[in-house]
Amino acid sequence: MTRHATRPIDGQKPGTSGLRKKTRVFMQPDFLENFVQATFDAVGGVRGKTLVLGGDGRYFGREAALTILKMAAANGAARVIVGQGAWLSTPAASNLIRQRAADGGVILSASHNPGGPDEDFGVKYNMSNGGPAPESVTAAIYKRTQEITEYLKLDAPDSDLDRLGESTLGDMVVEVVDPVSAYAELMESLFDFKALRGLFDAGFRMRMDSMCAITGPYAVEIFENRLGAPKGTVTHATPLPDFGGMHPDPNPTWAHELMDEMMGETAPDFGAASDGDGDRNMILGAGTYVSPSDSLAVLAANAHLVPGYKDGLKGVARSMPTSAAADRVAEALGLDCYETPTGWKFFGNLMDAGRVSLCGEESFGTGSDHVREKDGLWAVLMWLNILAVRKMSVAEILSDHFARYGRNYYSRHDYEALPIDVAEAMLGDLRGKLGTLKGTQTEGLTVESSDEFSYTDPVDGSISEGQGFRILFEGGSRVVLRLSGTGTEGATLRVYLERYAPGPDGLDHDPQQALAPIIAATEALVGIRARTGRAGPDVIT
Repeated sequence: MTRHATRPIDGQKPGTSGLRKKTRVFMQPDFLENFVQATFDAVGGVRGKTLVLGGDGRYFGREAALTILKMAAANGAARVIVGQGAWLSTPAASNLIRQRAADGGVILSASHNPGGPDEDFGVKYNMSNGGPAPESVTAAIYKRTQEITEYLKLDAPDSDLDRLGESTLGDMVVEVVDPVSAYAELMESLFDFKALRGLFDAGFRMRMDSMCAITGPYAVEIFENRLGAPKGTVTHATPLPDFGGMHPDPNPTWAHELMDEMMGETAPDFGAASDGDGDRNMILGAGTYVSPSDSLAVLAANAHLVPGYKDGLKGVARSMPTSAAADRVAEALGLDCYETPTGWKFFGNLMDAGRVSLCGEESFGTGSDHVREKDGLWAVLMWLNILAVRKMSVAEILSDHFARYGRNYYSRHDYEALPIDVAEAMLGDLRGKLGTLKGTQTEGLTVESSDEFSYTDPVDGSISEGQGFRILFEGGSRVVLRLSGTGTEGATLRVYLERYAPGPDGLDHDPQQALAPIIAATEALVGIRARTGRAGPDVIT
């Protein structure tokens, strides 16, 4: 049977990166099928279309892929290109969509969220440009989930996802491809692999922590096989359904093994980590942590040293909560710099219009117009290429950068799994007093302005409201507060703190120490700890 009667299921509203829920929610009867059918319907159907399919290898991924293949066949798709074993990193999926001129793709991932039967799963749809569906499409998907009455699913044996090559499922072609090769070749076209091999031949030491997630096979192929890094350079290299019990989020809290090694007496020259689906990154030098905002700024300042960007950048974009460090580089280089809401789809519009070629978010995501997703291994290779050319350490490059552009002290404080009503009431109260904060003095700081960020897309004119609260202090300091759209339990409040030091003095403080007055002012103005009963944030990055 192809047609299956169903009815709407609550809770299928996509967030900034698709729909994320607990794995067992997705495993409920009809839950996955309803959402996938609603997605197919919302994009105008998939009859005669070519799709890309894959994910980060987390629990339930293979089963979900087999179901989606049968649904694509029943809905009349002509071809689905699927990564072997249902594996594809998110940037690799974006690349395949673009390289094969596919009509779109389904990515099975909850990104940096934990995996396993009692953890998280996610599904998102990417458009023909390789980027996440825009808000108009995710709104249409949600609307369709609320009115769905049936889904189409072919009754047929499961496809063999382990054997490379083509097979048929009904009238549809299933093409199983190596998930790594096309992406590795793209990287080789952008970077000077000869110079990078020379780096390792000269004894350069690196540690890449793939956190038992999808970048393991990609990192081994690129760093160990193609660039000649010693075997074992990549740790936690085998993707596991539960990520080995790890939380695959590349930040100092969750990638603590790498942090300990890089801050130790025998630290390698360079360290990096990536997340569940391969789109995030953390960069480290010996004894040196590079914040994502600083990383974006350094890459912007040095991109011309990398073959793929030797002619310069078209422009730079950052999410609103990300520090303004990249803005200072863009101004010095005469480049346009855009401030967007959180979510890579906003960058996609700018890249498609040829306005920017480098983008970044404070949440450990950087990328360029080579794909339409942030890309963890790409960022690592950018850093390696710059190190090879400049022949300096990570610490030396940062020090030189701060001396030239000044330093934006920056930190993000996350309060996780808050009661939703408490978080919403707290921000609702803040919304109500935004107009009265100007001139308020606290902790030696004076509020210059405050607002709730709204973005008008310069390409298509679409408006995105309610994108986070900003409190700006005189002298260039600020705090931003927003609820994250990537969690699956309660509410995650993200608090972004920033202070600019123009230099040459005051460039070497500990960030938390430098930000202490702003942290105290935020508590005085918003009352996070008082309202939530928390002693402090769960995660500091």
